[in-house]
Amino acid sequence: MFDRILLAVDGSDHAWHAAKTAGDLARRMKSIELWIVTVQDPIPPYLGEPNMQTAINTRLEEGQAILQKALETVRDLQIEVHTDLIEGSPAEGIIDVAKTCHSDLIVMGSRGLGRLAGMVLGSTSQKVVSHAPCPVLIVR
Repeated sequence: MFDRILLAVDGSDHAWHAAKTAGDLARRMKSIELWIVTVQDPIPPYLGEPNMQTAINTRLEEGQAILQKALETVRDLQIEVHTDLIEGSPAEGIIDVAKTCHSDLIVMGSRGLGRLAGMVLGSTSQKVVSHAPCPVLIVR
């Protein structure tokens, strides 16, 4: 049913609950592929050098650490697991990856680390639910 699952993580507590849920779901559903993606807001171009390069390096290290922790959370899956670190609007990035990978399900936390938050769900979660090309499982 859910052959291709997309897990969106951002380093928040809700994201780690989502990672555990996605791993469990992939095992039970005998999924064939899991994509783990983290999408970071763009770095403002006005930083200039050397601040821009420092910010890029820091973001890259943070993103890789988030992806590594997600991989550890879903370990021992007997399926193909891919990771992707993207810069851009988190909601748009998640939706784009879901379309590109032909995801059957998106799994993500209800609230992330973003500055803006909705009343019930985080603003990224709301946007993904509204525009996703497939079902979305929101985990608390």
